[in-house]
Amino acid sequence: MVSPDLTDLAVEIAIDPRQAIGIPLALIGAVFLSLGAQFQHRGVTKVEAHTVEVTGGLNTKQLVLLLSRPSWVFGTLMLGLAIVFQLTSLAFAPLIVVQPLGAVALVITAVLNARVSRVKINRASVIAIAMCVGGVGLFVTVAAFTAVDKPVTDANLITILIVLGIVLLAFAAAFVVLRTRFKAIFYIIGAGVLYGFVATLAKVIINRTQNGNFDWLTLACLAGLLLAAASGAYFVQNAYSSGPPDLVIAGLTVIDPLIAVGIGIIVLGEASQAPLWAAVLFVVAGVVAIWGVFVLAKHHPQSQS
Repeated sequence: MVSPDLTDLAVEIAIDPRQAIGIPLALIGAVFLSLGAQFQHRGVTKVEAHTVEVTGGLNTKQLVLLLSRPSWVFGTLMLGLAIVFQLTSLAFAPLIVVQPLGAVALVITAVLNARVSRVKINRASVIAIAMCVGGVGLFVTVAAFTAVDKPVTDANLITILIVLGIVLLAFAAAFVVLRTRFKAIFYIIGAGVLYGFVATLAKVIINRTQNGNFDWLTLACLAGLLLAAASGAYFVQNAYSSGPPDLVIAGLTVIDPLIAVGIGIIVLGEASQAPLWAAVLFVVAGVVAIWGVFVLAKHHPQSQS
């Protein structure tokens, strides 16, 4: 005879059939993300090789020239497919389940870039990648068992949009004043933060649309999503010009889910009932994952060269 406690536990950890659809869709999206990053990086480096050196971000001429590079265009199509699969997976599974699966793209990109560039991944880079994947995995695992799914109210949405506006203004001001000093790590952090908001707003828009709640606030979320996505995309292209693709993907797959889940915890209060040990693990896991990105930026063979 099965204990009632075990029965209750089995019900709690059972995978929802819809999540079973969302997870493989997210994994396929991760593969396309990896391929897209590799091809876009190749296109950006070729354009830079035939134009003047970049001193303050890619200029308009270089952005136009990217459209003439087959590798960049093909990479963009791959990234488009990655976005389609990710958004589709969000319609089936919670953000907290789907978003971290993008870390798979980091491992794929690291192996693929090592083969294409013929640069062996050193020990420090392997440790850094393990820190990124492990930190994100621990962060989300704790969140999955301690966070409570709460409905997003109009007040929550307005708060998220206000915070996004402040973040966009801060990055814009920093770019105007300090862009000649920026290295790949700044663009990677910026893109990761912005894409974290994109993932959150995408999930909100999907839920509101499914519930027939397409009002002015939904349109405001859509406008914020497009602006953040465009700014993040520009940051990514600049990151490709000054860093290897696996470093770029490391930043995106680490910072993106941390920001998305962090919004759920801080703004939506999804971890308000979490115990103290969970809060400690949140901090430790986040620090480990982000530290891994900085270690990879410092010790990656292509970054050093």
